[in-house]
Amino acid sequence: MNPAEPVIRKASFSDGPAIFRCIKAHPNELVPRPLSDVLLHIDRFLVAELAGEIVGTASWAVLPELEPGKNPSIEIQSVSVRDDFQKQGLGRRLVEAAIARVAEFQPYQIIVLTFTPPFFASLGFVPVSKEKLLYKLYKGCMNCAKYDNPLTCPEVAMAYDPARAKGTAS
Repeated sequence: MNPAEPVIRKASFSDGPAIFRCIKAHPNELVPRPLSDVLLHIDRFLVAELAGEIVGTASWAVLPELEPGKNPSIEIQSVSVRDDFQKQGLGRRLVEAAIARVAEFQPYQIIVLTFTPPFFASLGFVPVSKEKLLYKLYKGCMNCAKYDNPLTCPEVAMAYDPARAKGTAS
């Protein structure tokens, strides 16, 4: 790896303020998260660090199930790359690292809600109906201050099938 390339690692509490700023820097693309929420879920964050600075982040959340243990889903959230590091593959590396991390839990699917469907499509995500995911997204969507209704929100729901990806990688 190039020494001038950011290192992706698990986040620590001391990274909380930088993660908060990284997410807040992209208000049109990301749902805001209070610093308290970032710190409460710090164990579900990855960061990209270069020379002691956080230049990107990604996190995930386990989504609720109507039937526990059946078709568990994980949502990748808060994928953010500092503007001067965009278009260099860092977002891809963060999402791939998050997928690898959550694959340990053996989810049925990994989902995203995104304004950048082509980016996630390049990683193997496919569009899915929000109606099929609504109960999973209920808590996050109900707490969103950006849109009045999950079905009018312009974000696109996409899913990644880890089993299919594993089968094609063999």
